[in-house]
Amino acid sequence: MVTSAYAADEDTVDLADVEKIAVVGSRATPRSIGDSPVPIDIIGADEMKKSGNSDMLEILKGTVPSLNVHSNPISDAASLVRPANLRGLPADSTLILLNGKRRHRSSVIAFLGGGINDGAHGPDISVFPSAALKQVEVLRDGAAAQYGSDAIAGVINFVLKDDAEGGSLEVKTGEYYEGDGTTTEINGNVGMPLTEDGFVNLSFQYKNSDPTSRSLQRPDAAAFADAGLNVDNPAQVWGSPEVKDDISLFANVGLDLDDKSEAYLFGNYSERDVKGGFYYRNPHNRPGVYSNDDGATLLVGDLTPGPVGQINNGLADGDGISCPTINITSANVTTQQDYIDGIANNPNCFAFNELEGLAEGFTPNFGGNIVDTSIVAGTKGEFEIEWLEGVLYDFSGSFGQNASSYKIYNTLNASMGPDSPRDFNPGKYTQTEWNFNADFVKFVDFGLADDVSFAGGLEWHDETFEVTAGDEASFKVGPLTDQGFGIGSNGFPGFQPSAAGEYTRRNSAVYVDTSLPITDALLAEVAVRYENYDSFGSTVNYKVAANYSIMDELAVRGSFNTGFRAPTVGQANVSNVQTNLSDGVLVDSALLPPTNPISVQLGGTELTPEESQSFTFGAIYNQGDFFMTVDYYNIEVEDRISQSDKISLSDDDKIALLAAGVPNVAGLSQVSFFTNDFDTTTQGVDVVANYTAELFAGDASFSLAYNWNETEVDRFSDITGDFKVQRLEEDLPKHRATFTWGQGWDQFGLFTRVNYYGEYQGVHVDYDATVVTGSAAVTVDMELSYYINDSFTLALGAQNLFDQEAEALDFEKNTGIPNNNWGGQYYETSPFGFNGGYYYVKGTYNF
Repeated sequence: MVTSAYAADEDTVDLADVEKIAVVGSRATPRSIGDSPVPIDIIGADEMKKSGNSDMLEILKGTVPSLNVHSNPISDAASLVRPANLRGLPADSTLILLNGKRRHRSSVIAFLGGGINDGAHGPDISVFPSAALKQVEVLRDGAAAQYGSDAIAGVINFVLKDDAEGGSLEVKTGEYYEGDGTTTEINGNVGMPLTEDGFVNLSFQYKNSDPTSRSLQRPDAAAFADAGLNVDNPAQVWGSPEVKDDISLFANVGLDLDDKSEAYLFGNYSERDVKGGFYYRNPHNRPGVYSNDDGATLLVGDLTPGPVGQINNGLADGDGISCPTINITSANVTTQQDYIDGIANNPNCFAFNELEGLAEGFTPNFGGNIVDTSIVAGTKGEFEIEWLEGVLYDFSGSFGQNASSYKIYNTLNASMGPDSPRDFNPGKYTQTEWNFNADFVKFVDFGLADDVSFAGGLEWHDETFEVTAGDEASFKVGPLTDQGFGIGSNGFPGFQPSAAGEYTRRNSAVYVDTSLPITDALLAEVAVRYENYDSFGSTVNYKVAANYSIMDELAVRGSFNTGFRAPTVGQANVSNVQTNLSDGVLVDSALLPPTNPISVQLGGTELTPEESQSFTFGAIYNQGDFFMTVDYYNIEVEDRISQSDKISLSDDDKIALLAAGVPNVAGLSQVSFFTNDFDTTTQGVDVVANYTAELFAGDASFSLAYNWNETEVDRFSDITGDFKVQRLEEDLPKHRATFTWGQGWDQFGLFTRVNYYGEYQGVHVDYDATVVTGSAAVTVDMELSYYINDSFTLALGAQNLFDQEAEALDFEKNTGIPNNNWGGQYYETSPFGFNGGYYYVKGTYNF
């Protein structure tokens, strides 16, 4: 359950209550979440184990109702690193900390991440194994004045285990009720002493997950199969990707140097291979490969040799007019006599339909290798210099890097004709960050109810986004380009050497944070932060918060803060070509930097920071074993950064693109870019209640968490577009709730969670053609544990126990819509996923 407490002063806290103290939320000293002026959730290690999920995003989603996570079928890089939304804001509006230190962001930008996450560039949370974590602290309030950029929606702090002895080993396997998505996981943790004054705590997780499919056969693919072509069923897979060799290694080391100082070191190495589905290429009408007039005629390459002495680039440089025009008049063009005579039996005329495995079309698989590494080292303690006596310090330096090497399989570079390979390495993105921090705390007696704490510090941050070119075939301009064949690996063209490079930005900051215990009943906090970026300049942000105890059982709290989110280096400089659906047709769309001349021509400008103002107001009630908090929040964000709408290109735009060196311009239909184009107001209410009791001859704990969240777009232009505004306002359910019951006996334990998801906007693959209101739904998660002895535990559990289905597209109702031919059975915005029920068994050994 979400742990909430009304703990005593830090110096008198019982060991059993240690987990109830949060580091996040104050730069001065850890504080109980009942005394905190801002709302904080704490998720303990025991609850994470019982959630039944090894995906950290799903663990958090099941515990914090204001956090939403979507499964992303056919979403380019968003399938590799899934974004999460706290309080209805994009993934990069939540700051991620590890042991209180800023976490580096992922190299993956969610180019096709849906309306809210469209262009989000946040950290990869999935690398954190639950076996490595002591607790997770979720600060549901703006905190840019304390921590800097990104903390608009809140802060999530992952706290590593620090035990110097003991450990665990766990093996778990399970699969979905449909019989797919089989997952096997092994994780472990061990704590060891480091001399007599320190600890080394090591954790690992290794897992493999098979893909899932929740697809219907596409009608066009079924027709080709009926016509004698060997088409897979389904030809296009909508489901979760395959994840192989997913390994995470974490280490946390601490050593007392003397009575007043200690050194610490922690970090990780994580790697995984991901492979997911992509769109099926129809063998009659796929542009740039099979036809350039929507399937009226076949795209034929003229390989007729040119004049004597002409260099033919491995094929021939035919004039493009020596081959017959093949009108597609049947369900299988390869059976037409004009095709047989003019193409199949003519070595000088070529169509991809005549190559083995391509007559039936093809479906690329998109994936990549993700490597995440980090190391943080530092020392903290109390100065022993006389004039600094009583000042606490924390000096640290960190390095973090995330690299994504993309791969696309079973596709082709059409411009290379029959010489094209089928698998490509389109390139690599690498995000690298360095941080150096000096933090100080001093307690001063001003005669108030308690000592006043003053915290302050300095921070220096260096961020680099690197683009590495793909293999030559992935971007090569082949000899058939002038005859209308597409350039680059179809579906995800490789990054050209001209697009490769490193883009770096540095920033530095200074902050002051003070906590004022004015009376025994009133605690106030004030924070101010100045930050300077070498790209756009400086920003100043502040925060004021207070907690007032009306009586022993009841307190009120509130805060007001300003915040900002700096555009990432990747968002400001990245460019690539995406394949997406537009009006029922697969088209290629170029994402360009906002300062590219074409972007400027279409309304792009240099990116500036988002700016926010937010306030919360709430109450805390504590009576015996019952604890409850209610908080209202309101977050206004100006100049939000996101990807623009896909803007259709005119002939003049294409001429300008060609002059700017953009490849395959003839095959491009649309352009997008990052922009500061809209303002939003997000408001909501969080309710958290906990109760413990003796029940059914055992110990019971109950937790209720509820969130109402609503976002309104206050300002936007055509660059954002009406439909994206609709997605920002309607995609997420406005109401979310979880009810958790944990029951323990001597030999058995029962964990039950009921999840409620309110109505949401159902968006199908064809987007605006089939948008509906998805029905509210309830899912149930349950785990039964048997404690064989003090060391061994056996557990059986299920997520979505009763197999609640996601909202499905009514194909009979929508038969008049041409876009219902893409094989996606469920709406991709389902807040609880589309895979259905999942069961598992696990065994745990504790030592």
